Amino acid sequence: MPAITPAQLASLQSRPTKIRNICILAHVDHGKTTLSDSLLASNGIISAKLSGKVRYLDSREDEQQRGITMKSSGISLFFRLLKQLNEKEVETDEYLINLIDSPGHVDFSSEVSTASRLCDGGLVLVDAVEGVCTQTHTVLRQAWTEKVRPILVLNKIDRLITELKLTPSEAYVHMNKILEQVNAIMGTFYTEDLMEEDAARYEEYVKKQQERHAENGEEIDEAWELKHGEDEGLYFSPEEGNVVFASAIDGWAFRIEQFAQIYAQKLGIKESLLRKVLWGDYYLDTKTKRVVGHKAAQGRGLKPMFVQLVLQNIWALYDAVLEQTDRTKVEKIVSALNVKVLPRDMRSKDSRGLLQTITSQWLPLSKSILLAVIEKIPSPAEAQKTRLPDILYPRGQQDAAISEERQRLDQAIYDCDASDDAPVVLYVSKMFSVSADMLPSGKREQLTAEEMRERRKAALARREQQQQKQELSDGTPDKVPGHVSLNSALAEDGPAVLETTESAEQSDAEPVVGETLIGFARIYSGTIKIGQKVKVLGPKYNPQVPDKHVSEVTVSKLYLMMGRELQNLDAVPAGNVFGIGGLGEHILKTGTITTSAVCPSFGAVKQQAAPIVRVALEPAEPSQMNKLIEGLRQLNQADPCVEVYLQETGEHVIVCAGELHLERCLKDLRERFAGCEIHVSPPIVPFRETISDKPALVTAPTGVRIEVDEDVETSETLPLGTVLLTTPNKLCTLRVRAVALPQRLATFLEAQAKTMRGIVDTSSGSSEFLNRVKSVLEEAIAENEVKDPDYWRSLVDKIWAFGPKRIGPNLLVSTVEGYDRPAWGTDFGRRKRLDKEVDAVDEEEDDFIAEEATEGVAVKELSETLKGVSLSDEKPSEVMNDTESAVDHQPTIHHYSASLHAGFQMFTSTGPLCAEPVHGLCIVLEAFTLLPSSFAQRAALPGQIITTMNAACRKAFLSYSPRLMLATYSCDLQTPSEVLGKVYAVLARRRGRILSEEMKEGTPFFTVKSALPIIESFGFADELRKRTSGAAQPQLVFEGFEVLDEDPFWVPSTEEELEDLGEKADRENLAKKYLEGVRKRKGLFVEKKLVEHAEKQRTLKSK
Repeated sequence: MPAITPAQLASLQSRPTKIRNICILAHVDHGKTTLSDSLLASNGIISAKLSGKVRYLDSREDEQQRGITMKSSGISLFFRLLKQLNEKEVETDEYLINLIDSPGHVDFSSEVSTASRLCDGGLVLVDAVEGVCTQTHTVLRQAWTEKVRPILVLNKIDRLITELKLTPSEAYVHMNKILEQVNAIMGTFYTEDLMEEDAARYEEYVKKQQERHAENGEEIDEAWELKHGEDEGLYFSPEEGNVVFASAIDGWAFRIEQFAQIYAQKLGIKESLLRKVLWGDYYLDTKTKRVVGHKAAQGRGLKPMFVQLVLQNIWALYDAVLEQTDRTKVEKIVSALNVKVLPRDMRSKDSRGLLQTITSQWLPLSKSILLAVIEKIPSPAEAQKTRLPDILYPRGQQDAAISEERQRLDQAIYDCDASDDAPVVLYVSKMFSVSADMLPSGKREQLTAEEMRERRKAALARREQQQQKQELSDGTPDKVPGHVSLNSALAEDGPAVLETTESAEQSDAEPVVGETLIGFARIYSGTIKIGQKVKVLGPKYNPQVPDKHVSEVTVSKLYLMMGRELQNLDAVPAGNVFGIGGLGEHILKTGTITTSAVCPSFGAVKQQAAPIVRVALEPAEPSQMNKLIEGLRQLNQADPCVEVYLQETGEHVIVCAGELHLERCLKDLRERFAGCEIHVSPPIVPFRETISDKPALVTAPTGVRIEVDEDVETSETLPLGTVLLTTPNKLCTLRVRAVALPQRLATFLEAQAKTMRGIVDTSSGSSEFLNRVKSVLEEAIAENEVKDPDYWRSLVDKIWAFGPKRIGPNLLVSTVEGYDRPAWGTDFGRRKRLDKEVDAVDEEEDDFIAEEATEGVAVKELSETLKGVSLSDEKPSEVMNDTESAVDHQPTIHHYSASLHAGFQMFTSTGPLCAEPVHGLCIVLEAFTLLPSSFAQRAALPGQIITTMNAACRKAFLSYSPRLMLATYSCDLQTPSEVLGKVYAVLARRRGRILSEEMKEGTPFFTVKSALPIIESFGFADELRKRTSGAAQPQLVFEGFEVLDEDPFWVPSTEEELEDLGEKADRENLAKKYLEGVRKRKGLFVEKKLVEHAEKQRTLKSK
């Protein structure tokens, strides 16, 4: 097919029913970019012979070097479909297909999320040899979450022939198992959603029943029934047309219907019937030419129809071309298939090239793939009706009393209305950076033959006008800057040569350099045009508060994305994927753009892999710090997964998804964004601190200091985990107890961080959350994970706060007598109101305000105290004599609740071992004693309560045997049996733990799953590739934190331990090694002997 011009593609954008938006999803190295090259070759963008070698959509240099995709790239394709209506009439349909190629590596799964949000369908590629891998499962879940219609492509079938040497029957069984595995995954997604919907409906049913019973004492008559939805169209089935069998490297692909059309006339069977029986346990009786089932075929040696009619032909072609290299047989096959092969190709020694020439004509890949896309992927006008309701109403609850303007907006979005009257609504899923010289404005415009002829006519007309002016003035005009003239030495019949004169300023101007941020967007409604004013909505925008999280911008640039190139557009109608410029100052990572005031924000894209690897950065030259800061700002916008922030220590830190992602970010930062040399710290891996149920082995842990005032009174007769501390001024005494949370409850709280953040921000939904906490606790009690069930049940109703940052997996509980707090989450709104009142109160007022305020209490106490101190010449005794009024108005625990809460948050944020966050701990405030005092004596009390609460929690923590929790990767890899021992050796050296090992049936590959500490994972992939000669490629996914069951302060104490290990304990204490490494990095005290058993040096001097 000849190359399609951008103007032709732009003309197709105005027909939503003829548009398809698709993305390619797969595990790493399953053939996504090779498949994309084959599709691009059908549009004449690249040569068909270079398909799979160019990797056109991998525009980065490191992508080409590594052979993997690191960013999602979009391109628009043209497809013309001819339909035979009758013997004479042929109908022609033209389609625009917006294709997005996404990465398969787990470090770049955020790019997959941004691509799936913009698309209505996806091609899910599965390697026919490796089968379903970890990332295959992940991309299927992303497609299910975003309601993307998938098409399964079984790729690399040629490997079954050339590498595994399977027979057609064995290959059929193997592919059938892969298909069953993929369908099983889709079934689990469907079941999960069905159970969640039933659970939600049951809760609503119970709530209505309780309300009816409370009002009338009656119960609802209707009985509860489970509803089962239809799973039609959910699974992949070749007879349905949503499964494609392909070999992208050889350029062929087919669906069942193609062979059904071929054999329908030969066998005399209806095409519709042949489609149903060409896959599955159906057999062809050659004698009777009838299709029989599995029972009738038993004992007759018949092969399935798919094997007999499809696979055997493909196997025979590969055998003739690659194995036997029998040219005579190849010529017979070529003539039988009715394909054209040049004589030079037949004589060529490149057997693979000859095979690709034959297969690309017999079963063209682009035709099969694009036909499946057109038939099975819905157009934007159809897809937006099913996908957009969940985005517009994420909680599934649509308010019946919405305004008419909002109803019109929703209808325009659902209908994909591209009219001028429809409101413009588009979503930017990510920002990506493009070099300024790659923009259309920095390139020479390519002209068609017609445009060149028009320009020639215009130049000739200007020449005639110039000659007329010259005759009138009888002089030679001077050249002016920007003047265009035609070379007078050329005749009119010759080519037109333009001579331009530029001003000195223009000729000396430097070329435009730098990076430009462009938004990767999809328009759902209306038509966006150059010069149009639109509103940019942030992820937190609320239509009820239209003045916050919104900015106005004028559209300056619109682009048609063509892989490595961009083409200018004047307008983009609804249903298209495109690029939009000029948003660098308005959008950080994602955003919604609209012209309607009632349009909600579409929210942020759900990230499947959280960033975990941190490094600190600094420029090699301090004078270039501004360059680094600006580069970090651009990197934060251009990468959807990276996080950039400034630590309290002043360090600039970036957080990445993995080692490969970190390497790419640093390369971009040095070469593109900052443009300066950067020093990078060793990777900073997070830890967590927790406790075991055993008492501490030593009373004074080595290397850990707790700064507590010497005057603080403690008691040695308290139970384990209980501490009694008094403030330095002896006015307040705290009794604190530390208890380990049940593991099930701690895991639940860690997973519900976003839910708790929403409750803290909105002050709603706390009662439902606390009910879920109670139900999780009851589950832990039922599983015998809790030693004292009654004690824990009493604590749930007295939850004060969570930590750290008010949303972590730690609890603060108050059991102080006479101190009844409202339930957690119900007083957030009251606190915000009281904070405003504290700011508005005049400084001269001396009453106690803001009993529950989270901020400002200490400042208020200090201001009240200072009022009792005279700044005049009066004696202090005359001023401080008024103690009676002060004693009459004594504060209580209510006035210092903010200080207690702040001390708890400080403790959970920086634990006592190595200043890492605490995990799975419950702090119980059992007593709070406050002595009568004057205003002056209470001046420093809020601050002292904070430090004393923090110290009490740390001391209670260290009364147990502490433990470190390591951030852990889940490592999945496939390896042949020959190098399995080397894989185990590398994992053991990295302190990995093998979880499972399975052999894939019918293949020589083992699937190994293991757990690997992140702190030991740096360089793991490179070492594994070196040891196995590239046969094993790991996929590392952050799994969570795992307890290292080793006391960092353990030393040999018993006679047996001293006898076996000696006083110095020759066995390496991993927990102590990690602990001291973190403390040393943070500048904390580390007790370490540099010299042991030193001897006096003796120098022998010869006389």
